[in-house]
Amino acid sequence: MKKNRQSEQPDIFPPEEPALTPEARENQLISMAERLAEKQLREGTASSQIIVHYLRLATVKEQLEREKIKYETELLKAKKDSVESAIRSEEVYANAIKAFQAYRGEDDGEYC
Repeated sequence: MKKNRQSEQPDIFPPEEPALTPEARENQLISMAERLAEKQLREGTASSQIIVHYLRLATVKEQLEREKIKYETELLKAKKDSVESAIRSEEVYANAIKAFQAYRGEDDGEYC
């Protein structure tokens, strides 16, 4: 007797609520692909591409690349924070200069 394909799918792909954003949908599809790949690896039916993909993920080079990307991301966030801080400082200094000018009687009407 042939198994019904529908009876196999709930084990791997339980019903999910519809995604509300394209990013959420993409994450759902990635999750499904990973579960299917895992099932195929367990059953010994995975293609050579799937096997090689997961073998590459386990290499030292891949781990170092991930660590490098992590540190580069942290560096970019720090640079962004620094730029935003500099902009806020400039605004504070500009407001302070306007306030001092107003105190000296050089009011140009902008500072209240």
